[in-house]
Amino acid sequence: MNASESWTGQELAALVEEATLDAYDTEEQLMGLSTMVQEHLAVPFITTMLGVQVTVEDFDLTTGNQVLACCVRGTWHQAIGILDLPLPVPAPDGAQWIAAYRRWAP
Repeated sequence: MNASESWTGQELAALVEEATLDAYDTEEQLMGLSTMVQEHLAVPFITTMLGVQVTVEDFDLTTGNQVLACCVRGTWHQAIGILDLPLPVPAPDGAQWIAAYRRWAP
């Protein structure tokens, strides 16, 4: 499935349930979703931010409980919150986990 296709609310809810099944609180739910993004999203991939192509190389969970995409262009490195990350068309394999995270995010 790619970015031009959409996942149903039911499909995304099932992914959120899978990622947060054993979580006791919001922080553990976030860690579960972050883990699923890191394990299932095919990186690297190229996307465009502010009209510039960047390569998304990895994802990280900060101590402030934010999932960040680690983006690179040449020698420049920039982290961007996963909620603000534009996905390319077609989206990389595993992009449904970003959609699930976005659905879950408070």
